[in-house]
This record gives sequence, C-alpha cells and structure tokens, in this order.
Amino acid sequence: MFEKELSAYWETVLNTMKDGLMIVDRGGTILSVNRAFETITGYTVEEIIGKPCSALRCDICDIARDKNGDYWCILFRTGSLNMRRCTLERKDGSYVRVLKNASLLHDSSGNVIGAVETLTDITDIVQKEHQIEAFQREIRSQECFHGLLGSSAAMRKVFSLIASTEASDAPVIIFGESGTGKELVAEAIHKTGARRRKPFVKVNCAALNESLLESELFGHVKGAFTGAYKTRKGRFEAAEGGDIFLDEVGDLPLSTQVKLLRVLEENVIERVGENKPIKVDVRVISATNKDLKALVDKGLFREDLFFRINVIPITIPPLRKRIEDIPLLAEKFFKRIQIKSGKNIEGISDEAMKKLTDYHWPGNVRELKSAFEYAFVSCQNSIIQPHHLPPNILYTKPDNEDSVFAPVSRGEAKKKKLLDALEKAEGNQSEAARMLGVSRITIYNWIKKFNINIRREIGA
Repeated sequence: MFEKELSAYWETVLNTMKDGLMIVDRGGTILSVNRAFETITGYTVEEIIGKPCSALRCDICDIARDKNGDYWCILFRTGSLNMRRCTLERKDGSYVRVLKNASLLHDSSGNVIGAVETLTDITDIVQKEHQIEAFQREIRSQECFHGLLGSSAAMRKVFSLIASTEASDAPVIIFGESGTGKELVAEAIHKTGARRRKPFVKVNCAALNESLLESELFGHVKGAFTGAYKTRKGRFEAAEGGDIFLDEVGDLPLSTQVKLLRVLEENVIERVGENKPIKVDVRVISATNKDLKALVDKGLFREDLFFRINVIPITIPPLRKRIEDIPLLAEKFFKRIQIKSGKNIEGISDEAMKKLTDYHWPGNVRELKSAFEYAFVSCQNSIIQPHHLPPNILYTKPDNEDSVFAPVSRGEAKKKKLLDALEKAEGNQSEAARMLGVSRITIYNWIKKFNINIRREIGA
C-alpha cells in the first residue's frame, strides 16, 4: 500500500516540475514523459509514448551502434550528458531551444535498461543573449559616430566636420532634408564639444507662434502678457554654459530674428516685458530643411542673421545620395525593432533589400525606419520579403537619375571603402588605416577577409 501511494506522490512531483522529463528504453523508444515535456514539445502523452526519441529531431543527437547493433545513442556509450544546449523540433514544426541533461538507468544487477532526460526551455535566455550581442555589435560598430551611422564618403565628411567643431564656440548650422537626422548631428556636436558637460537645450522654431516663441526663447516677467502669472526663464538661460539647438530656424519670424541676432552679437537677452539685459554664454546650433539664401532673397530671412549663423555649415546628404549606407542602416533598424517587438523574424531577403536600395527615399532615414516598423507588423514569416514592405516602396520604380550607386551589401560597401582608401594611400596600409580611423591590424584583417590582392587591384 505504501509503495502504491509513494508512486502516486512521485507522479505528482514529476508533473509539478517545470523541466520536461522523458524516459526511454535501450532502443530509444519513449516510455514515459511528464506534463512539462508536453508543454515544451507540443506532443501529448498519447501521441509520443512508443515513438523513438529521434522524433524530436534534436540537433546534437549522435547516433552510434555497438558491435551487437544494440545501443543506438552515443549516450549509452558515454554514460551521461550534462548541460548541453540543443534545438528540438516541436509537433507544429517550430523549434525550441533547450538545456539537456541525461543519465543511464540500471536494473538491480547493474545492467543498462534505458535512460532519463530532462529538458529545460531556455528560449527566453537565448533571446536575451542575442539582444546583448546585438547591443554589443552596435557599440563596437566602426561605422557608428555618436549615434550616427554611415560608411559612405559623404557621411565620413559629416563626421569629420562634427569632430572639427570640438574646440570651437562658433555657431553651427545644419542643412538637410526632413528625416536626414539633423537633431542627431546637433547632439553629436554637443557630445564632442567642450560644452558637453553643460546643458543641451532643444527648441523647435516651427512649433510655436511668434509671441510664445519669444517667451520660450528669452523668458518673460510676471504680468508681461495674459497668463504670465510668474517670471519664467527662457531656453537661452536654461542652456547657460552649454548649447542651444534651434531646429527649423528658417521658420523664425522676422521680429524674433532681430532678437536672435543681438544674442549672437552681444551675448545678451531680454525677457519679454522687461528691458534689463541678461548676459548669457551659449553656443547656437541651428538647423533647417529650407534654402535660407533663397529666403534672404525674398526678404523672409535677415541677411545679417544668415551670415551670423552660417559660420560652420554642415550639410547632411539625403539617403538617395548615399545608397551604400542603406544595408548598414537597415541592419540597425532591423535589430532594434526585432528586440522591441520580440517577433521571431530572422532577417531580410535579398529581394527586399534590393527594393530598399532602388527606392528614392523622399522621407530619408526616418522613412526607412518607418518602413521596418511596417514590415515587422505585416511579416508573419521568418524573413522579410518585398511584399512585407510599404506599398509606396514596393510599387515605385527605381529612380535612375538619383541612383548613383548600385545596390550593395554591407560587406561590399566595406570592401569598396577599403579599396578606395588603399588606392588613395597607394597601397600603404598604415596610411589607409589612418584615413579610415582604424588600426593597421584591422586593415590587415579586412584585406585577408575580402581576399584583396593589393598589387593586382590597387596597382601598388
């Protein structure tokens, strides 16, 4: 009676375990499983009992027979299996990552009668590891400059200009179409400059009307206008010692332009409703997607202010002018959205990537990111295909006029960048390393990786 009750208790214990448990005989036939096994594999007890354990298609299963044709699994030769990661195929055809432990079972005489295996579902752990690896790759990426990505010559020029502003307090203006990343460039300028430990204050000049904008920039005193219940500091005072970023500066009203010019020339502001000058120490970084010179000609932008803010101009190229950066940006957005969404999407097909490189991208990098957000919603498979992309990308013909570069992979883009540097350096690897901002060992490894014959391909 006691043995019968003990057996029932053990059954309860086994079915309470979170780890899957499976018992097989010497031939690998499954004799018993617990409930966790059913959950992990998708097979019910009735479906799996009597089947060979090879039905699970474990990717580390080593088959070996002894001279008598008995023991079919290598486990029966080694005696145990400890903490081995493997992949099993579930009943529905999907795969699950598990941690496997296994041991032989013996009878009272010491003869092997079978084996017992435990399976721990480590899918979540593997996903977290992949996320960490993705973040580490992004951190290590040599094409990343303070959050900006690009390996094209045009973007390397932008990076160089940003770096050159490090020791300067002169105003910087960033030109670029909408969606090219002007705010990221402004942040990079701040992070690399001497004012990086001081505030970085952002103002969108197109988001506020004239009266609110002046109050936002310069502050106001109590009673200056209806609703001004107390004195308030403006953004210039908040940015003291640091940088202020004036986005869409081309939308500033003429009256505000006059006051901004005074700030740039005299380093003083006046709060709305007060005539008392307040000294400020702020560098102005501005940005616009408009042609300021054309606005000056039309009388919509002050010429003296234009020359005052146009001291260090940085122009960000539109995405259609740096097609070779698309695979790099695509990988970045893919990884970030993959981690955020948690969807089991493994990659992008070559056909989908060609659609991305053929498209003219009027919305630039911002539109590319949106395209991946759309693709992750529409894709129910493991690979993003062309039909998962937004319709405007899918059905737009290639813009031959703007397609300066043929569609290339990230590896091809890196190889081309290396060949260009080696050609300019006349085959001197140390000089090429200096141009690309990497070590000579990195250049050597790239040459080996891409199987480059310097004498044949560079003529050096």
